[in-house]
Amino acid sequence: MSDHADRQSDGPRAAPRARTPARALFRRLFVINGLVFTVGTLVLALSPATVSSPVLLAEVPVLTVGLALIVAANALLLRASLAPLDALAALMQRVDLLRSGDRLTDSGNGDLTHLIDTFNAMLDRLEAERSASSAHALAAQEGERQRIARELHDEIGQSLTVVLLGLKRAADRAPDDLREELHTVQETVRSSLDEVRQVARRLRPGVLEDLGLQSALSALSSDFSAVSGVPVTRRVDPGLPALSGDVELVLYRIAQESLTNVARHARATRVELSLTAQAGDLTLRITDDGRGGALQEGAGIRGMRERALLIGARLTLASAPGGGTDVRLVIPDAAERS
Repeated sequence: MSDHADRQSDGPRAAPRARTPARALFRRLFVINGLVFTVGTLVLALSPATVSSPVLLAEVPVLTVGLALIVAANALLLRASLAPLDALAALMQRVDLLRSGDRLTDSGNGDLTHLIDTFNAMLDRLEAERSASSAHALAAQEGERQRIARELHDEIGQSLTVVLLGLKRAADRAPDDLREELHTVQETVRSSLDEVRQVARRLRPGVLEDLGLQSALSALSSDFSAVSGVPVTRRVDPGLPALSGDVELVLYRIAQESLTNVARHARATRVELSLTAQAGDLTLRITDDGRGGALQEGAGIRGMRERALLIGARLTLASAPGGGTDVRLVIPDAAERS
């Protein structure tokens, strides 16, 4: 019987309960209140002040002052202890997964450190999951863009070319009264073919793959000026670091979306596009002198933020009423992303 009891006593014991944030905060508040009331009791016991029964009128101010001091000390200690919760609540209200890096720093409050670290870890996990899902979605989008661009160029473009050649042969053999009309139709088809090619180039920037980022930005600016009539001043540093294909594609797409927004909404008369490298950081900046004003974060701007998040870049948009819009993409340590 004793051996059986010994075996039972040597068996696995229940693991002690983990110190949860709620239990730690309860212990902290309990200790603070206990210390305040203990100090108040000691002061009352060691001081020459006495309390009569019943309480005399002259003793009421002393009791009131003592109670006020105890309550004030308790309030100050609790306020300092719970201050990180206000900062945590403010972070919860402003957090945006498309604006990474917003974290709450540890304020030295040991009982809330675990809560703060857990919340920061949750944000890290959510941002990583959002980045991964955005990468898959954008990769699928780029693949679909390339497929549509190939179909436009290879199928519709070739069909329109065949129609154009047929119209030319028909116009050469047509009588004079129909030749002018056939030439008009021929020019319409040629214009449609040019538009199809432009759409295909916008969908798949072949110049980016063939000639590089600088040539792609130059072609993008020229196409924008030709369509919108707004001149673009370009400034690209000649000594840019070597970049990966993903980084170059993000730079190109953000510049493309920015110029598209200028053409649609800004009513600008001048646009500046610059790509500069300074202190290891690469900065893409697109500014205009349009009407500016409030920026509504639609699908275009959110798409720009998702692309910036993929390469760890910072995207900022500033717009003052009547002062134009400033779009800035900063890639820190760009040379390491090659």
